[in-house]
Amino acid sequence: MTTLAIIGGTGLTQLSDLTLIKREQLDTPYGSPSAEFVTGELNGIPVIFLARHGNPHRLAPHQINYRANIWGLKQLGVKQIISVAAVGGITSDMAPAHIAIPDQIIDYSYGRLHTFFDDEAVQHIDFTYPYSQKLRSRLISAAAKANIKISPLGTYGCTQGPRLETAAEIQRMERDGCDLVGMTGMPEAALAKELDMDYAAISVVANWAAGKTEGEITMEDIERHLHKGMANTAELLKAFVS
Repeated sequence: MTTLAIIGGTGLTQLSDLTLIKREQLDTPYGSPSAEFVTGELNGIPVIFLARHGNPHRLAPHQINYRANIWGLKQLGVKQIISVAAVGGITSDMAPAHIAIPDQIIDYSYGRLHTFFDDEAVQHIDFTYPYSQKLRSRLISAAAKANIKISPLGTYGCTQGPRLETAAEIQRMERDGCDLVGMTGMPEAALAKELDMDYAAISVVANWAAGKTEGEITMEDIERHLHKGMANTAELLKAFVS
């Protein structure tokens, strides 16, 4: 049984090194997932891949059916999830094309369906450590094995999107302790925790956050940095599963 899943975000709608075994659509009690679930092998290890924004990329962060995505993976027997997502860099060590393995989250999103327990008795998960330390340690070791420089710690701030942030918002987030800013880290991490699934993230810095450089953020710059960052991420994933 395939127990590992990779959820790909902006810049990673498919895994080029994944040997395809099958594709399948699933219906869930929470609606339709973002895309079909792709089962394959990466370095000979069974893996399920899901494109978070759909394939092709069509879903804005607030439109993603996070509950259907996580429930579908659980239904397929997944026990461990690696999330890959593009982020903005806030602190000085989070430069474009860099990779971080965050250890904390601050959630600034709103209005998202963020729990499986809406229609049941309230259940309070412990979310002190939102990411699986076991998976984080394996990712950090894999980066060293692949000779890829990463940041082994970092606080991810999840904003609503799809617009990018203002300079003042980034200043506030930095005061709050955020190193990275993204739009999809929540409620994905909490939903995985509710279903007792190990979850860790690879954050690929696509750009400096608003106000960290002069001028506006351009899609050309983001795409250039993502190309390099995602190439390193692919090598990191191969080292992780080997």
